[in-house]
Amino acid sequence: MKNVILLLFFLPSVVFSQEIITEELDLKNKNIFLPGTLSYPKLKKKVPLVLFIHGSGNIDRNGNQTAVGIKANYIKLLSDSLVANGIAFYRYDKRTAIVENLAKEKDITIQNFADDAMVALQHFKNDKRFNGIHLIGHSQGSLIAMLSFDKNIKSYISLAGAGQTIDQTVIAQVTQQSQELGSLTKEHFDELLKTDTILKVNPLLVSIFHPNNQKFFKSWALIDPKTEIKKINVPILILNGDADLQVTNSDAQLLKDASPLAEIHSIKKMNHLLKEVNSLEENQRSYTDPNFSISKELVVLIKEFIIRNE
Repeated sequence: MKNVILLLFFLPSVVFSQEIITEELDLKNKNIFLPGTLSYPKLKKKVPLVLFIHGSGNIDRNGNQTAVGIKANYIKLLSDSLVANGIAFYRYDKRTAIVENLAKEKDITIQNFADDAMVALQHFKNDKRFNGIHLIGHSQGSLIAMLSFDKNIKSYISLAGAGQTIDQTVIAQVTQQSQELGSLTKEHFDELLKTDTILKVNPLLVSIFHPNNQKFFKSWALIDPKTEIKKINVPILILNGDADLQVTNSDAQLLKDASPLAEIHSIKKMNHLLKEVNSLEENQRSYTDPNFSISKELVVLIKEFIIRNE
């Protein structure tokens, strides 16, 4: 299904319009089904295409997680902003976005998410409307984008991506709340990595180490983003917000250290959902209020980086 939207831009003495095309695409490859949205400006010339890979959780193509009450629309807002700047954007529902499907996905691994991204890459690699594909991986998607990388990619953007393995990240986050639980978290991860399972999960940690999560966490913990980013041989942009409570600027620096030629920026007042916030209260509220704007600096940095690498 294709929709045409007319956007009007007003300058002091000129009025001009730009058509925005949106297509609802259901991509399929063997047992992979990828429902998503492609948006692009209708121009006479080819435009670059962003393929966006989302982070952890049950995220839909707009950046919402209805199962846990997150309604932020941050992926759609980023898409709208970049398309208005002449860059096409494809976003899709994560395979776990529909809660009813979670039972089918109990044996999922991190590689499955990379396989999904590669379905989109294969679909668009020969699309003559676009002059190149640029990968943006957000949060967990930063690593998945690295695993999805192939010769058709012109540039790679890590957006709030972790710089260490997930076991190290989770242990550090839990330790900040409780030293004792942090030690137990490390013991659980050690057992999982050695034996493939955790025989007795501490009740306070069951939300992390539920039996349905264990195979996935092990597959994730075995992959180090510092190792994977070294394999990428196209221009790299590493971005993180200084108001991000989940991924810190030190993570971004770890990725930069592993890939010295990468460009790196810390964006002022940007949180994990790419929103511009001015306080902890706004930071927390932005997860359930879609009216918060995404960072303008973020849009400028991404736009300029992609244009330079066309």
